[in-house]
Amino acid sequence: MKISIFGAGYVGAVSAACLVKEGHHVTAVDPDPNKIGPLMAGKSPIIEPGLEEIIRDGVASGRLTATQDAAAAIAATDLSLICVGTPSLPDGNLNTEYLKRVAEDIGAAIKLKNTFHSVVVRSTCLPGTTEGIVIPALEAASGMKASEDFGIAYLPEFLRESTAIKDYYDPGVIVFGASDKFTLDRLEAIHAPINRPKFVVDIKTAEGIKYTNNAWHALKISFSNEIGNILSKAGIDSHVALDILCADDRLNISKAYLTPGFAFGGSCLPKDLRALISMSRRQGTPAPLLEATLSANEVQINRAYSLIANQGSRKVGIVGLSFKPDTDDLRESPLVELAERLYGRGYQIKIFDPNIRMNRLTGANASFVSARLPHLAELLNEDIESVLSDSDVIVVGNRAEMNGSLKRVKPETHIIDLVRVDKTLRSEGNYHGICW
Repeated sequence: MKISIFGAGYVGAVSAACLVKEGHHVTAVDPDPNKIGPLMAGKSPIIEPGLEEIIRDGVASGRLTATQDAAAAIAATDLSLICVGTPSLPDGNLNTEYLKRVAEDIGAAIKLKNTFHSVVVRSTCLPGTTEGIVIPALEAASGMKASEDFGIAYLPEFLRESTAIKDYYDPGVIVFGASDKFTLDRLEAIHAPINRPKFVVDIKTAEGIKYTNNAWHALKISFSNEIGNILSKAGIDSHVALDILCADDRLNISKAYLTPGFAFGGSCLPKDLRALISMSRRQGTPAPLLEATLSANEVQINRAYSLIANQGSRKVGIVGLSFKPDTDDLRESPLVELAERLYGRGYQIKIFDPNIRMNRLTGANASFVSARLPHLAELLNEDIESVLSDSDVIVVGNRAEMNGSLKRVKPETHIIDLVRVDKTLRSEGNYHGICW
């Protein structure tokens, strides 16, 4: 395929080299002669192990060229990758000036073509940037319609400096954010030799996935450092502890606990997190991430309460009360906290949880309920039907307890879903997912 790459910096140079190595013809486009010159001489504009050899071979073969002329590059290629920088502004937002300028240049050039051209954004940009900035700039400059007269897509990159070439050929996943089949087909053809999981999503989701990845990586590093500081003060080798944590791929290195929904609770997580924070304070070791974790949990409870309050109805049914399905453990259940707030503010509450029976609660569980929700007995219902029929708002707190009853909720009833009981549903009309 004939491909033009706009931006000969880190992502652009690596992408160009790897595409050329796979047999594609690539034209690198950059206004900076200090980047174009070295490329034309077979030299890498950046330091990256193995990159210069691939660039040298690509130039020698004639498959890699470089230019400052955007129009000529567009005229000679079928697909363009936008790999320009999106640096931070003083307020933390992104500077999208280069992105818009390149889109305008590409738009002006494809206006002169009589063949379908695909434009693929690779620059890291916040969700909505391609639709809000790139597409309007392309359409204004070309007088054409995105996804109809020219293709548009977002292709997030997951390249790490110093291992970028290996990451290109062996990524964790490949994500295509496409809005037209022609461009998607081209991207799938380019990546066909790479046998890794591939996902097709909409453009905005693809942009969001890039940020989800980077935020997760930053969080892991800070977590490891914070735990390391605390453990080392206690005389523990933190590398041993973290190595063993990573050895558990059933819970620790897995998708367990990475499902957006309601707050965490139970007899372990809140208690142990507070204890570790207390230990760090006694040590004099700052643990801002761990402390913020408790604050973030409180935010999710507040969010659920606000979703309920915003419906303007006072009769609320809660399905599920224990901190997770298939248990009667109410200790530090965020659903108990939510019910307590609603009850204290005058809401009429009905609760259904088949695992909760007042005559069966014992020990710490019974003590917790008597202290936090002493009127629980009069709020509990023996069957779900009475809760569904006599509530203006239904709060789904446990998936198992709902047990397929969503279809029996009256159409006028508002549903506040904290667990995503049906993955096909998104917030719309009377259905409100807490974060979907």
